[in-house]
Amino acid sequence: MVMLPLSLFVLYPILAFLSIPHRPRKNTPTPLYSAYTSDRILLFKIKKWDIHMVSLLLAVIYLGFVSLGLPDSLLGSAWPVIREEFGVSVSSLGVVTMLISGGTILSSLFADRLIRRIGTYFVTLASVCLTVIGLFGFSVARSFPMLLIFALPYGLGAGAIDTALNNYVALHFSSRHMNWLHCFWGVGTIVSPYIMGYCLTGASGWHGGFRTVGCIQIALLAVIAASFPLWRRPPHASETPEVPERVLTFPEKWRTPGVPLVLFAFLAYCTTEATVMSWASTYLVEARHIGEVTAAKCGALFFIGMTVGRFLSGFLSPRLGDCRMIRIGEGIAAVGIVALFFPLPDLGAMAALIVIGLGCAPIYPAIIHATPSNFGADVSGSIIGLEMAFAYVGSTLMPPLYGLIAGHVTPRLLPVFLTVFFTLHIVLMFFAFRKCNSASAARPAHSAEDTE
Repeated sequence: MVMLPLSLFVLYPILAFLSIPHRPRKNTPTPLYSAYTSDRILLFKIKKWDIHMVSLLLAVIYLGFVSLGLPDSLLGSAWPVIREEFGVSVSSLGVVTMLISGGTILSSLFADRLIRRIGTYFVTLASVCLTVIGLFGFSVARSFPMLLIFALPYGLGAGAIDTALNNYVALHFSSRHMNWLHCFWGVGTIVSPYIMGYCLTGASGWHGGFRTVGCIQIALLAVIAASFPLWRRPPHASETPEVPERVLTFPEKWRTPGVPLVLFAFLAYCTTEATVMSWASTYLVEARHIGEVTAAKCGALFFIGMTVGRFLSGFLSPRLGDCRMIRIGEGIAAVGIVALFFPLPDLGAMAALIVIGLGCAPIYPAIIHATPSNFGADVSGSIIGLEMAFAYVGSTLMPPLYGLIAGHVTPRLLPVFLTVFFTLHIVLMFFAFRKCNSASAARPAHSAEDTE
């Protein structure tokens, strides 16, 4: 068992060094808002009013991702009470999450067509409306079948807004904003369990928790609805030729050089991330014999590490580029995963979770932000939608697989499970970088920022 983490340490530096691209920076047209977000020299070309408009638009987009994160961690925090009230088993949560994830995957696959037809603004608006329906549906549910009915709009809203905003930011803003965007998702996931905990201690119960978050979503919906003028193309953007978007069929997406490798690498990464999110507390209790209360608090350390890491990555990514940020994140996360193999004290195990969160922080945003550069800005919407679908497949199906292993063998195998999938991610990303670099060598980058 010791050889497994050691092999990860030996393999990682080699692949990391070989996969870092060394292409010279190209003089390419700036994207829609790159003059504001990444190139201060060009600020004089932008009117003061336009700068304020871009700033407000960014604030709206960040709020959109807060609205995405709020429901994500709400159900899990309320499930012990919900299951007791409805008289269902603990594993019934898997049925609800499968329906939510099914809706998310479905909307992710079709999001590119919706974006092309009605635009990012209306897709975002409709997505938040669907999550509001799901949340208020949960708040009035009086039986388990009612939860299953409202789980579908709950998930449909998440996939579309995730794809729409990720693609919009990847095309029009620098990588720092992609990291901060996902940082705000982390803020939403951290806040909602506290809201649910507060409601559970009062008379409103878990129904009140969903109703409260639903009201917050309505407030966010109102802000997004009022932001319609901000989504119009500003005057200075006319200097940059707009690349017409193409909607690819699934065979066309699959035949795009590097896409299958990136998809399965993304799936392997999301498997690692979601397994830590779902099973870290259980692992600390069952394998490390840490108290249940302490372990429950420690489970939040991963989220905190990820949120802080994405905030810091926003400052580093414009200088280092997406590829290097991915490799740095992989290296940091590998240290945390390998640390779990050793008999560390309780404090050491907690520190390992923070390190894993810090390492995972830049990987997801960097993979998404690099999509227009790797595959072309004209097809980025289609590719990002497929990436989102594979991400949700990994985060939905793989953690239950570890649950079966933990139940039938031993929970101590968590570090082994993480090492296998994270190593698979590193290897696939290595070959994906090589394939994408060779395919995009003759294609100009989509932004002035070197997103490599």
